[in-house]
Amino acid sequence: MVAKCRLIAALVFLGSLFLVQNALATEPVDSTRSVVVRSVTLTGNYRTRDRIILREMTLHTGDTVRLGDLPGRTAWDQRNINNTNLFVTVDLLTQVTASADTTQLAQLDLTVAMKERWYLIAYPVFDLADRNFNEWWYDRGRDLRRTIYGGRLSYRNVTGNNDRLQLVLERGFLSRTIVSYSRPYIDRAQKIGMRVDFGYQTNKEIPYRTRADKWVYARSEALLRERMYAGLTLTHRRGLYHYHSFDARYTRNTIADTIARLNPDYFLDGRTRQQYLAIGYGYRYDRRDNVVYPLQGVLFSAGIGVSGLLPSDSFRFAEVASSATRYWSLGGRFYAATGLRGRLTWPSRQPYFNLRGLGSSLDMVRGYELFVVDGQRTTVWRNSLRYQLFNVRKQLDWLRIRQFNTLPIAAYLTAFGDAGYVSSTVAEQYQSRLANRLLVGTGMSLDIVTYYNLVFRFSGTINGQGKTGFFFNLAQEL
Repeated sequence: MVAKCRLIAALVFLGSLFLVQNALATEPVDSTRSVVVRSVTLTGNYRTRDRIILREMTLHTGDTVRLGDLPGRTAWDQRNINNTNLFVTVDLLTQVTASADTTQLAQLDLTVAMKERWYLIAYPVFDLADRNFNEWWYDRGRDLRRTIYGGRLSYRNVTGNNDRLQLVLERGFLSRTIVSYSRPYIDRAQKIGMRVDFGYQTNKEIPYRTRADKWVYARSEALLRERMYAGLTLTHRRGLYHYHSFDARYTRNTIADTIARLNPDYFLDGRTRQQYLAIGYGYRYDRRDNVVYPLQGVLFSAGIGVSGLLPSDSFRFAEVASSATRYWSLGGRFYAATGLRGRLTWPSRQPYFNLRGLGSSLDMVRGYELFVVDGQRTTVWRNSLRYQLFNVRKQLDWLRIRQFNTLPIAAYLTAFGDAGYVSSTVAEQYQSRLANRLLVGTGMSLDIVTYYNLVFRFSGTINGQGKTGFFFNLAQEL
């Protein structure tokens, strides 16, 4: 009955909106006039609590807004709600009603129409153990023994408060168990959040050193590495776009004697155990139109971390990292993006296990997907020019599950150019040919973005050493 009433109300509202839009089309509107928000109506949020949605909006009942500012305000409110990743689609509709009394402001009614995602996703896992698909395909001989199988559970919006429970049980190339629970707000003011996580992993094959910017692996029937961690993170969100985080994490790693002999610097000085307590602070300003595949907006982040706080800790480490990215429209279907990332770590002499230069998905110069460049300090500058081929929303009426019968899909042709640098004191030790020199890469990619935050990327690249490659990447944020 409630659903039918909501449907009738929505139809009546759309009809009224059509009449108002026709009236506005024939009567000029003074953009300097202001209106007062009379109501905010939410539809389609069957599980999500109203306060979670209203937290993302700048417009609330009783607010006054200029008509000239209204399109921009409603567009960002729609984007903010969409960026919670709780909904397949979000539409924000407006209706302005003139006041009978010329001394009073016209009234604005807002309706937020949403279609919720399927929140409980449990699925089998058949994944690759290597850094990415391309390394497995080109460097590891497409060896199916280097695969991971098991299952994952991602349960979002467990209580309707945008909280999330994750469980990972994986076996095969490695054995991994991860449990985490996060809730963005644990206080009435919806500012303080929390996350707890635990992970345990064992490996019978691991990279024990780098040679010529490639990982060298050791394999055994016995365990070569065991890893365990437990962490607690507290978050503070100020306003809509400012995020602060404070985390504490205890980590314990052990390796077999074989690894310590092959590379005494794995944990330094031939050690087979590493344990430490780490704390960190991070800040993020996130005003992107879409967190999965942004086209407009700004993202800035900075953080500092210290490891080895306890007297018994075997690892002392400090790092400072920062990144800034801007996305903007060039007009029509063209978009551009530029971003700069940097990371500094101390001391200079670090365990091999903790060395991280370029090679991950974020700290990557495109064109060097097959290489790992170890070092203590890194800088990456990435640039993209995108052309939108299409961006549509398909309604699959034959599919009766409402969480899946609306299919948003978009495709972009992207030209990119990147540059990066790794400062390393171990370049000679690990025979690196790419550390301590400028790395550049360019190419083009076809990016396909669809629902449930899937991004398929097919790239053709050429790097500063003249090497070409064709790469595939799949990104997803469940």
